[in-house]
Amino acid sequence: MGLMNYLRNRAGVVIVGFIGFAIVAFLLGDIINYGTPFWARHQNEVGSVNGEAIDINTFNAQVDQTSEMFRQQMGGGTLSPQMKSWAVQQVWSQYLNRELLKNEVERIGLSVGKTELNDLVQGDNPSMQIQQAFRNPQTGIFDRDQLNTFISQVNMLPQGHEAHGQWEALLQNIIDERLSTKYTNLVSNSVYVTSLEANDAYNQRNKLANFEYVLLDYQSVPDSAIAITEQDYKEYYNENKGVFKNPEETRALEYVVFDASPTAQDTARVRANIEELKIQLAETKTDSLFSAVNSDTKYPYIFRKQGELGPSLDTLIFNAPVGTTVGPVLANGRFEIAKVVEAVVGPDSVKASHILLNPAIEGGMDKAAAKADSIKTLIENGESFAGLAIQFSSDEGSKINGGELGTFGRGMMVPAFENAAFNARKGEVVVANSQFGIHIIKIEDQIGSSRFVKAAIIDKQITSGRETLEAAYRQATQFFGEIGNAGFQEAATAQGLSVLKADEVTAMETMLMGVDIPRDLVRWAFDADKGDVTDKIYESENHYIVARLTGIRKEGQLPLEVMKSDIEDEVRKRVKAKKLIAQAEEAASGANSLAEIGQKLGKTPQAAENIVFANPVIPGVAQENAVIGTVFGLQPKQPSKPIRGSQGVYVVEVNGFVNPEAPTDLSAQKQQLAQSLSQRIWSLAFQALQDKADVVDNRARFF
Repeated sequence: MGLMNYLRNRAGVVIVGFIGFAIVAFLLGDIINYGTPFWARHQNEVGSVNGEAIDINTFNAQVDQTSEMFRQQMGGGTLSPQMKSWAVQQVWSQYLNRELLKNEVERIGLSVGKTELNDLVQGDNPSMQIQQAFRNPQTGIFDRDQLNTFISQVNMLPQGHEAHGQWEALLQNIIDERLSTKYTNLVSNSVYVTSLEANDAYNQRNKLANFEYVLLDYQSVPDSAIAITEQDYKEYYNENKGVFKNPEETRALEYVVFDASPTAQDTARVRANIEELKIQLAETKTDSLFSAVNSDTKYPYIFRKQGELGPSLDTLIFNAPVGTTVGPVLANGRFEIAKVVEAVVGPDSVKASHILLNPAIEGGMDKAAAKADSIKTLIENGESFAGLAIQFSSDEGSKINGGELGTFGRGMMVPAFENAAFNARKGEVVVANSQFGIHIIKIEDQIGSSRFVKAAIIDKQITSGRETLEAAYRQATQFFGEIGNAGFQEAATAQGLSVLKADEVTAMETMLMGVDIPRDLVRWAFDADKGDVTDKIYESENHYIVARLTGIRKEGQLPLEVMKSDIEDEVRKRVKAKKLIAQAEEAASGANSLAEIGQKLGKTPQAAENIVFANPVIPGVAQENAVIGTVFGLQPKQPSKPIRGSQGVYVVEVNGFVNPEAPTDLSAQKQQLAQSLSQRIWSLAFQALQDKADVVDNRARFF
């Protein structure tokens, strides 16, 4: 009773259940493992962790459920590719984290018992997922009555109903979150900060260094004045070899985008359409049906309180008389109109109890109705409602509480039940029929009073018309045809087109520089050879795309040849640094101070004051870790050796240090460091689990 309406209206917060446990994966980043070719993997497995596979049908069911929640949260309509991709990522992250953590919690012996789970759901301090999912929309505070109402309604539905799956999914995520918290606490409690560490950290943030420096900027050496050798590349690569590991296989593309976004003419066309629909909406006698058929977004036909719709439409609806058709207004790329069908002033929420009679059990609708009238009479004559509910109600969830449903707002119950509850008076007993049976309802309380409006709403997305699409496609076709004769870059230059580049395209990519890309374009990229041009013109919602594959980066250690173009700038700096260091060393020969060195180099020493080790920035220059690290290891009034920095080669001389007062109590310092370390240790521990695990990700084959 009202459960699906409730879920639709609460979808935005129920999603929190899915987001809670997946949040760790988003913080830790992608941990996707591509090892074997797509075609060589198990055909029906979307992936596996340590040999535990997940079937595509099971995975798809979870993706569909999550996508539906997203769709309901957005008011209906079709999900964008990005939202669908997010649903896939969310389900994958949830599965991946659960599997990675499962072996650990089983090995350690962690669990969540029935009593603990019940406390997390209905205890004095329930899970944040429960608190967020069952907040009172008026106060924003957790509403225990809403939770009890929800559980009661779930229990009324037969096993196998989709609502049971949604509730079980939320419960499972509460369990997962609890296990994750327990594991996190175990890891975090392993952290210990010594007094020596705390004192060192205190000094790093509070000890001040005042020094002078001479900078020989890399830009002072022309590129033409140096020559980069193969040995230079090898030296840099070998020093930084650990950095050049690719966590997953990627592709590099150059591509041209042909924009087919809606034009002013398209906007005018959609506006003319919505204006015509406004005339028809004003005349129709079947408001809800007409709006449902003609609207891009299927808005629920319910009473709404002011503030629940977009600002422009909301203002119009609540200022218009009943029977008025308002709009169109433009919001988020859509034109919206609405017809005010009904307006009432009534309670914001109702607290009620009910007794549910099932006609199938009672021998038919007539007998059930007669029995309902008899029970109503008994109640009005002083019989205990709670006692009669325990005796007669078929709602197993609420009868144990004497029929109590708690407090609920508008839109949370099926229409027949809602109308009866909100139109009656406090203390009144009424009978109402719904698809669940016959209800004897007692109005315990009515809370608040507001104006509510029921409106039939129609919106139309501004989309590109045929002329716009055909013009962009003609341009794409012309370019595509010229590539074979002139080459990709040459054909683009000849037509005045911009060639864009994307260097690290993953197998699950959905956007390139803010432009939606079709999934089949990415699949093509992972099947193509370097230098191949797309086999066709690919189409997204408002764009046509032609691309060329310019690079392939396998998972794992990347060879020097692949990395050369990426490291060229840094290698060039290294070569320039050698030249500048030689100049600085020559100037330092026979010099006793930085001033003398600067004079030989034609440089005036610059001052840097009040610098701390924890923030290694030279004001007005850059972050220079090596330079500041060297400064705090020098003796005053002694010029340093040349230091290779990020912006150039430095020679520094410390004028003096300002030591802070010794801390009297290191407790706060220890606590702060422990918290920081706990967060890092958890991330490192989880990363270790990922690195140790055998993760196979086949999602790109299916999505």
